[in-house]
Amino acid sequence: MKKRMNKEIRTGVLISGIVAVVFLTALVLLNPQNQEKKVYKIILIPKIIDSTNGFWSSLTAGAELGAEEFNVDLEVMGANSEEDVKGQIRYIEESIRKKPDAIIVAPGSYSGTSDALQDVVDSGIKLILIDSIIDRDIAEATVATDNYLAGRELGEFTKSLLTKDAEIGIVAHVKGASTAIEREKGMREGLGQYEDQVVDIVFNGSSYDKAYALTEDMLKKHPKLKVIMGTNEYSAVGAARAIGDLGLAGKVKVVGFDNSIEEIQMLEAGVFQGIIIQKPFNMGYLGVQQTVNILEGQPVEKSLDSGCKMITRENMYEEENQRLLYPFTGQQ
Repeated sequence: MKKRMNKEIRTGVLISGIVAVVFLTALVLLNPQNQEKKVYKIILIPKIIDSTNGFWSSLTAGAELGAEEFNVDLEVMGANSEEDVKGQIRYIEESIRKKPDAIIVAPGSYSGTSDALQDVVDSGIKLILIDSIIDRDIAEATVATDNYLAGRELGEFTKSLLTKDAEIGIVAHVKGASTAIEREKGMREGLGQYEDQVVDIVFNGSSYDKAYALTEDMLKKHPKLKVIMGTNEYSAVGAARAIGDLGLAGKVKVVGFDNSIEEIQMLEAGVFQGIIIQKPFNMGYLGVQQTVNILEGQPVEKSLDSGCKMITRENMYEEENQRLLYPFTGQQ
């Protein structure tokens, strides 16, 4: 009887030991620190790839930093014109065939890219929108400037530059792009009683040269024009170049969006009276961060505002604004 009990005890100890080993092994294997983190494949499709454009260069740089920090395999592909919606659709279709974990897109058209982006979702690929929106609520999340509020703030600032008979011209970027639509709405709202003094609006297709030429034409058509409002970097810089070359700096006031080095220099020189700057570096970084959170099943904000700030000659040298104007020398 004693031998039998000893045998049972030894068997119980052995079983307990095996269970303990299995339990400890499971703990080790399940510990996130002992598992190799998955490398997500993400494709970023901005509206345009243009090294001369401060906004898109900064947005891409922010996304690349995010990819480095979150261990993401990031591929960037895009057209060479913001108006090339068909080209962007081809890149979207090519991206689907590559079967990434997620695609981040800055749609070039409010409605023109919707079917292609629906294909992304239908393929089981996570879709995140950046900078712009579309006419369908199909994306997992959106990271963008609140373009209506930014436009309204620019319009409210512009009121301080106006007299009751001053005519206003708007040099806009791509007709049908959500950013152009929302910014114009906001600008007109911000202008308030002066909104009726907007005498012309032109679209340059996000081309510096076309914005320049359209500004010259607008000034010929409307000799009483006193203020020009640009809705993105291409629009604002093209218009300001024309004003500078025509010797009209200060006589025809210019306001606009974004903060390329050229814009900052023209703000210092008095060609620009004010610029409302987005935070494209933040936008790119947050776009990747939100995407990784979605892929890992973490909660995210459905619509994340990446922020903006009104910059004038009076406040541009403040420390906080210098960091925003020159994001690569002190990230936000």
